[in-house]
Amino acid sequence: MGLFYTIIVYLHVLSAVASVGPLFLLFPIISRIRNASSLEQSSLLSLFKWTTRFVMHAGHVLVVTGVILILIGPWPWYTSWVIVTLGVMMLSIVFLASGFSKVLNRFVTEPENREELLEKLTKTSRRYIGLLLVMLYLMVAKPAFW
Repeated sequence: MGLFYTIIVYLHVLSAVASVGPLFLLFPIISRIRNASSLEQSSLLSLFKWTTRFVMHAGHVLVVTGVILILIGPWPWYTSWVIVTLGVMMLSIVFLASGFSKVLNRFVTEPENREELLEKLTKTSRRYIGLLLVMLYLMVAKPAFW
């Protein structure tokens, strides 16, 4: 497969790390928001948004390199682990797109619901990390489902 394949695999692994790792920073940010003043909360929410954007863009690199690996690698598109990974990926896109931004926007319009919103952010973060870890398992183990 050669050097090109090796470089794409390396980029794919780096983007997987970049799309999962920063999500674990969300929990300390959420904890700090609980006791933050309005000014601090605004800064922390900006950091939260930046982190989710970074993860989203790392996910774009992950998807592109994954498509390239399927195109030039030994696995066809109809392999069961590839199909299941694509399904889980679609779920994660829904969670990241709607789960975070809707809740983050509500902090401005509903400051009185801060605790409820923080709980939703915590649950969404856990679900999204879970989905990404499932995809990571599928990419590494490549299980045969059928």
